[in-house]
Amino acid sequence: MKRHGRAYVEASKNVDKNKAYTPEEAVKLVKSLSKRKFDETVEVALNLNIDTTKSDQQVRSSFTLPHGTGKTKRILVVTKTKADEAKKAGADYVGAEEIVEKIAKENWFDYDVIVATPEMMVQLGKLGKVLGPKGLMPNPKTGTVTTNVEAAIENIKKGMIEYRADSNGNVHAIVGKVSFDEDKLVENLVSFVNDVIKNKPSGVKGTFVKNITISSTMGPGVKLDLTSF
Repeated sequence: MKRHGRAYVEASKNVDKNKAYTPEEAVKLVKSLSKRKFDETVEVALNLNIDTTKSDQQVRSSFTLPHGTGKTKRILVVTKTKADEAKKAGADYVGAEEIVEKIAKENWFDYDVIVATPEMMVQLGKLGKVLGPKGLMPNPKTGTVTTNVEAAIENIKKGMIEYRADSNGNVHAIVGKVSFDEDKLVENLVSFVNDVIKNKPSGVKGTFVKNITISSTMGPGVKLDLTSF
């Protein structure tokens, strides 16, 4: 069993385990329980009623939070055809074959997201076993494989997040920082959850979302009222 520190245990005493909180109540509580000296990230976790072994029940997409994540992402663009566009749009790194080789030979990961144009995907695909586990493999479903590199970079800088259900049907995402105003955190949270709900796979019957909780980086989970979404 995982053991938590004193601060976590004390904070947990303020959370009613039998209550499902509204987004407004939950955000207020999470902010009040954050006592760390750094600006904690606020995260949401959804447990979905899906069978991830079935192709028609996969959940994977991207969403641009109304108020961003509070984090600056380093962007790598892998392209032969849109290098100038990528540099002009503010990509941190731009390259083609030489970048793919650098990742393969040097185990290079000084970036947070990769955007690629379609012609580079064959080469990047060879790095699937390296990029996949780190969540870095570009994908058309998340808008990171595209010919519109400028728009992709703009969305990432605005606060685009990628999300994907794990093998247990859980989706985790960042919805901001503890320092955010309550109303901005609530809007980010509600907008994101509604986007996941909107992407309910056609193969899912009945209830889609089984449980939602939010927490700060070091804080306890606060259960959300599903009827709020």
